[in-house]
Amino acid sequence: MQVLLDTNAFLWWVTNDNKLSSAARNIISDSQNDIFFSIVSAWEIVIKSQIGKLPLPDSPEIYIPSRLNYYRFKTLSISLKDVLQIRNLKNHHNDPFDRLLIAQSQIRKLPIITADSKFHLYDVYIIW
Repeated sequence: MQVLLDTNAFLWWVTNDNKLSSAARNIISDSQNDIFFSIVSAWEIVIKSQIGKLPLPDSPEIYIPSRLNYYRFKTLSISLKDVLQIRNLKNHHNDPFDRLLIAQSQIRKLPIITADSKFHLYDVYIIW
């Protein structure tokens, strides 16, 4: 199975936070699955760290790659098609990072692991 992580799901996984659902934990921990971490999540983490909304134990330049390598997550680049897909999304969700994750999920037909209830308002397969 291939799945895309929402930014919070990634952060909860790497910090072993109990906010992450057991279904999400089972999928992420299954070595047969391909877990994708979008570059948009890296962008979100960097921005939130920079403005003081997300304290990290290391700089994002160390924190993000080290966790991706340790957990063997695959990175998902942002394509022009992803960005253009945002135009087709209804304005249920105003967060630009989440809107791009939704677009990536739709374009690639990847289920997305997220606790964000607003994702259910879009045509994406949610795992939680």
